[in-house]
Amino acid sequence: MNNEDRIISVAKKTIETESQAIRNLIPLVDAAFAGAVNYIFNSNGRVIVTGIGKSANIATKIVATLNSTGTPAIFMHAADAIHGDLGTVQENDSVICISKSGNTPEIKVLVPLIKAAGNKLIAITSNTKSFLGTQADYILNAYVEKEACPNNLAPTSSTTAQLVIGDALAMSLLDLRGFSSKDFAKFHPGGSLGKQLYLRVSNLTELNEKPQVSPDTDIKNVILEISKKMLGVTAVIENDKIVGIITDGDLRRMLATTDSFVGLTAKDIMSKNPKTIDNDAMAVQAMEVMDTNGITQVLAQKNGKYTGVVHIHNLTKEGII
Repeated sequence: MNNEDRIISVAKKTIETESQAIRNLIPLVDAAFAGAVNYIFNSNGRVIVTGIGKSANIATKIVATLNSTGTPAIFMHAADAIHGDLGTVQENDSVICISKSGNTPEIKVLVPLIKAAGNKLIAITSNTKSFLGTQADYILNAYVEKEACPNNLAPTSSTTAQLVIGDALAMSLLDLRGFSSKDFAKFHPGGSLGKQLYLRVSNLTELNEKPQVSPDTDIKNVILEISKKMLGVTAVIENDKIVGIITDGDLRRMLATTDSFVGLTAKDIMSKNPKTIDNDAMAVQAMEVMDTNGITQVLAQKNGKYTGVVHIHNLTKEGII
C-alpha cells in the first residue's frame, strides 16, 4: 500500500471509529442527563466547566457553546483550581467535571472540595464507577469502547464523545430557554452569523451615496450621477417614487446601439419596475434578491419612497456573503 492509500485508509478508519462512538452515546442519554439539564436550567448560578489535559480543551469549547446559547459558563482548569482558582466557583454555581477515567489525581483532590462547598457536581466521564462517577450528583455517561488511536492511548474517540455530550447539554438548555435567532444575534454581534440575524438594509443604505435622476435628466448627467456616486447604478425618481433604474450595463447597451445621444433622457434607457427591497428588511434578504435575479445592486424604499442602494460589495464587506 502506498502512502496516499495508507493515509486515506487511516483517516476513514478514524472517522468510522469516532462516528460509531457517537452513535453508541444515544442509548446512554437517560434520566440523569435530563436531571442535570433541569438543574442547570432552574439554577440562578453559572456553569463552571473543569477538566485536565485534553478534557480541559473540550471544557473550553463547551463553555463557549453554553455562553453563546444563553447559559452563562466559565472554564476552570482542574489543576489551577486546587492551586487557588477554586474561588471561581460561587454559591449557586453548578460544576461540570470532565474526565475520561474519573480517577486522575487532580480530580480526586478537586471533587471533595466542590462537594464540601455544596455545589452540584455533574460528571462527564467514560467510567461511571470511577471516583468522579461515584461522587457526582449527576452522571453524563460518555463511555467509549476504544480510542481511534491504534494504540488505544491518544484521547480521540473519548474527547469527541465528551464534546458531543456537551453539545447535547447546551442544545437541551437552548430548547428549554426558547433561545431564538434574535437571542443568538445578541451574543454574536460581530460575527457573520449574527449579522445575518440583525443587520438590516437600512444599515447598509446609510453607508452609500444615494444616486438619483429624474425621467427627464439628459444622458450626460445620468452618466455623471452614476460616476459620482460610484455604485454603478442610479434610481430614476418621479414624485418621490421609484419609476426605473439605470445601470452601467444599460449605458453600455445604449452605446452599442445608439449613434447620437442628443435628446436622449433617463426614461429612454431606464429599466422599468426594478427590483426593490424594503428599507427595514434584513440584509440577508437583499442578498437573496440579488442572487435570485442575478443582479449586484438593489434599490431600497420605505413607505413607497426611495431610500438608497444596497450593493453586493456592502454584503461582502459585512461578511454576509
